Amino acid sequence: MTKIGRSQLRFEDDRFLRGQGQYTDDIRQQDDATLVFVRSPHAAAKIVKIDLDEAKAIDGVIAIFGWDEMRAGNASSFKPRAKFPGPDNGAMRIPPFTPLADGFVRYCGEPILGIIAIDKASADLALEAVSILFETSVAVIDVVNALSNGAACVWDIYPDNRCFHFEKGDSHKVKEENANAAHIIKHQLTISRVTAAALEPRAIRASFDNASGKYRLEVGTQTPNRIRPDLAMALGIDPDTIEIIAQDCGGSFGMKNTAFPEYAVGLWAARQYGLSLCWRASRLDSFLGDTHAREQIADVKLGLNEAGMFLGLDVQITANLGAHIGPSTIHPVVSNIGGIIGVYNIPASHVRVEGVFSNTQNVSPYRGAGRPEATYIIERVIDIAAEELGFDKVELRRRNMIQPAQMPFNTGLVFTYDSGNFPRLLDTALDAADWTGFGCRQKASKLRGRLRGFGIANPIEIAGGPELKPHSEFARITVSPEGNVALVSGSSDSGQGHATVFAQILSSKLGLDPSSVSLIAGDTREAPNGTGTFGSRTVAAAGTSIVKCAESLIKTMQSSAADALNSTIDEISFEDGYYRVQKSNRSITFIDLVRERSTPISAEYDGSADNATFPNGCHICEVEIDPTTGRVEVMTYLVVDDVGTVINPKLLKGQITGGVAQGLGQALMEQVVYDPSNGQLVSASFMDYAMPRATELPPVQVISQPIPTSSNPLGVKGAGEAGTVGALAAVMNAVCDALHSAGAAPIDMPATPESVWSALKAAAHKKA
Repeated sequence: MTKIGRSQLRFEDDRFLRGQGQYTDDIRQQDDATLVFVRSPHAAAKIVKIDLDEAKAIDGVIAIFGWDEMRAGNASSFKPRAKFPGPDNGAMRIPPFTPLADGFVRYCGEPILGIIAIDKASADLALEAVSILFETSVAVIDVVNALSNGAACVWDIYPDNRCFHFEKGDSHKVKEENANAAHIIKHQLTISRVTAAALEPRAIRASFDNASGKYRLEVGTQTPNRIRPDLAMALGIDPDTIEIIAQDCGGSFGMKNTAFPEYAVGLWAARQYGLSLCWRASRLDSFLGDTHAREQIADVKLGLNEAGMFLGLDVQITANLGAHIGPSTIHPVVSNIGGIIGVYNIPASHVRVEGVFSNTQNVSPYRGAGRPEATYIIERVIDIAAEELGFDKVELRRRNMIQPAQMPFNTGLVFTYDSGNFPRLLDTALDAADWTGFGCRQKASKLRGRLRGFGIANPIEIAGGPELKPHSEFARITVSPEGNVALVSGSSDSGQGHATVFAQILSSKLGLDPSSVSLIAGDTREAPNGTGTFGSRTVAAAGTSIVKCAESLIKTMQSSAADALNSTIDEISFEDGYYRVQKSNRSITFIDLVRERSTPISAEYDGSADNATFPNGCHICEVEIDPTTGRVEVMTYLVVDDVGTVINPKLLKGQITGGVAQGLGQALMEQVVYDPSNGQLVSASFMDYAMPRATELPPVQVISQPIPTSSNPLGVKGAGEAGTVGALAAVMNAVCDALHSAGAAPIDMPATPESVWSALKAAAHKKA
């Protein structure tokens, strides 16, 4: 048995290490056609004329089509899952989002035409032969320009480029509290645009079965059931006619959890032309066509009294949504703003979010989906307050922290935290990071000509939500007389280790051999319902359904156990896989009872946990800066986490370390950049989009101090995004602390050598 709480190497890794993974591009059949896309070279233009004569004449070309053909075939637009008030107090502005461009292009890389050919070579030749005449117009790339007077319009019907506004909190109370403040800290924070850059590019295999009337999409995703209605909406069909099958998925991080134009086009074309076809993004396609994330400007105002107690927090966020509103575009911008309160007792708070259109790719969830931004805002402004007012940044946090005795704690801004001991995590982290010895390390760095900075962040996030009404998850467990266990789950894996963790849960609950458990996931034919994997929800949501199924199976076999032990049901208890007779040494295992049957037993559950959870922690980062080059080196990184019950410590550390790497990447180097003059994507390859390597990240020390939650039967809180949620703030706080020691002003992410060097030079010039 491999129980909950024990480290276990992933059962699924053997086949991956042997090259036996089944990714989407591995399932291509010999007679499958190839689909490629003609993409816009412009960020804003009218399509004047398309000449396809030369392209259609190329051997092997089957079809070339655009939006006119799709519209004639009943295709429609994607729709957002969430809606908020419009900027004029009317409805949210939702422009059409057609899978192929409808006469105009609004971002560089927007798909215009689909080309189907017998092979990739023919398709690429046709791609080069297509001739399109454009009438270009002025592109607007960033929110500052988009909201300026006389700005170009992304959509003519929305001349101010505004999409929605969203407010939470009590602005009147904030004004009252801050009117009595001894200090008001104001600062503007710019959060950069990034992309997921998954190891496996997006890919599909699309087909249509005339006999059953079923579309089939084989695709890498964590949410097969959630993308099905999105695609049905865009195709004008019934969701039940679409089957989604997710094979192995080489990284998603939330980006692949939405329905993309290429998916809808592939399904439409499979039926229209009566063939199975495949599409795989090139890395250029990925940079152009994958959704982006995070970009926003936050104007923060924090009031404090003389003693440094927080009074009122006001945050005005302007978010760059891109040109289109996809199914998940709005979610990360607004759904997790409650995290802006952090782990602090702030009497009054107010947040306003304004969504803005631009001639860029649309945004969608990416690891953390708004949580890293929220943590970054509160943790950066605390450091800025400490620097400006002369407070010790640790003490300033400590005196404002929510105390364990205050739980459950209503923050006054969306969330009510159910459990946690934030001061203990802080103290543990400071001790483990040797906070008292930092001054000596800083002096040693100075002797070597380096600047050393200490960064701290206390992230908290909602997981497995929404709060009070968490999404449900599907599970079915079937146990055969041979001892084989089939687990069907609505949660689909993209590298997290679901098979291992689920087997550990079943091993603990039913006493099963983990190797006997086979996981079937990512297939809407097997799991007709299910929400999927995102938002650090899987173990809380899917785990709850698995436990409920296990409990049902235990109850199913109680009568057989009583017969086998010559007892009554009332005298039977179950623990560690054994039915036992109370006050006796007689027992029998669950699996032995099942082996005595002639038929399998099965149970299924489609429900939710009792509530959302709030994983939290403390991140500490130390960096050194070489002032001659501006290069930042991360010296140490420490995480003390409370993710509730830890199922597998080894996998937990891997999840947190991976998340830290992604947060560190955004803080120090990653950034999607468009040319402001014409909207061209400048960072369109790994030559231009910097990614963290092993040399950029030291070993991450992870210390767990779990406080189980009562919101689900396992007591888990979620961990998949914990590393990223804390890393943005911890790394940037460390960088800005090092800069502050040299008299330099704080900078925004990414802290590239150029921006760090420039800040130091500006400080030196000011001193001179």
